[in-house]
Amino acid sequence: MKLKQRVVLLGAVLLLLGLAKIFLLDGNDGTTASRRDLRAFRKMEAGLTLSRAARLTHTLQSPWEIASQWVGPREVFPEETPELAAVLTSLSSARIERADVGYKGTQLKALLVLDGGQKVVFKPKRYNRDYVVEGEPYAGYDRHNAEVAAFHLDRILGFRRAPLVVGRFVNLRTEIKPVATDQLLSTFLMQGNNTCFYGKCYYCRESEPACAVGELMEGSVTLWLPDVWPLQKHRHPWGRTYREGKLARWEYDESYCEAVKKMPPYDAGPRLLDVIDTAIFDYLIGNADRHHYESFQDDGGASMLILLDNAKSFGNAALDERSILAPLYQCCMVRVSTWNRLNLLRNGALSAALRQALTFDPIQPVLAEPHLAALDRRLAGVIATVNQCVESQGLDNTLIEDRMNLPHP
Repeated sequence: MKLKQRVVLLGAVLLLLGLAKIFLLDGNDGTTASRRDLRAFRKMEAGLTLSRAARLTHTLQSPWEIASQWVGPREVFPEETPELAAVLTSLSSARIERADVGYKGTQLKALLVLDGGQKVVFKPKRYNRDYVVEGEPYAGYDRHNAEVAAFHLDRILGFRRAPLVVGRFVNLRTEIKPVATDQLLSTFLMQGNNTCFYGKCYYCRESEPACAVGELMEGSVTLWLPDVWPLQKHRHPWGRTYREGKLARWEYDESYCEAVKKMPPYDAGPRLLDVIDTAIFDYLIGNADRHHYESFQDDGGASMLILLDNAKSFGNAALDERSILAPLYQCCMVRVSTWNRLNLLRNGALSAALRQALTFDPIQPVLAEPHLAALDRRLAGVIATVNQCVESQGLDNTLIEDRMNLPHP
């Protein structure tokens, strides 16, 4: 082949590669990767609406056994889960066998054991839906409804890294107190005609209890991950100091990501891209409080970053805390699959999808409308940030192909 022909052929190949990247930037389905992502998106859309009347009728397994079998190194539940509605319905209605103070932490919660021995975490309602949490972006009590909304957003984004969550009403007199431990019972009190409890945690105070309306308390229930998947806690590399006047390194060092890339487990494997996915997720929900995160133990950095504890979210719909996106704009890289999914959710599709998913929940409406509108606005900010990275770093350095699928054991 003559030199001139080789040059022409090479130019044609480069043009095709460039066009493929342009398709990705425009959110179109002109590549194998984006066609695959579009099929996954259509599956998500088809399974978005859940039935409140769903029951397990085709199996002798308990809902807890089914959910336990879903868990793998890179997902809490698989792409197709026809039993999801039935499992969530069981979570919202199964008989409570035992109630205790919550596991260690800073916020009020209760540890419940449901019929069949399944552990769950109950977070009580603290605010009305239209309440605005002022102050620092991590201020205020945990929001139970934020846990519910975050779980369904995780489904919509295609991450599938959040434990199952559903809203639930519990009668404190008939469902909790008869099966409560002495330690939990000792924190119950009355405020007027309302039954309250303050539990045991770092910030739990008798003067700041959570109160039912009469005896009926609204809250969220999070399914405990299976014991065969023990968790390992990690300090988030972009965590805040929570000290007035003291900045974390990432807050003043724009080259901080280069240092992170040299530290395990961020120097190899999927973990850094997981951190960036999580930054996008947290920015959308307004969660500036992810100071630590969990993965599965002894994973060598290969398992997912699990999206636990999302309750410091949806506090102020008017606040777009850009610093949450620091992993994205400092590293200037994002998964191709994440980028494709974000583009498919533009122009109001994200809020519409979450609104549709939340109609299933027993405590709906889960979010006030301003929070749904904020999702679309923040998504536009994420997309603009990625486009800025493309301009400064180039397509190949910004959009990273990473489709690590580890088999279930």
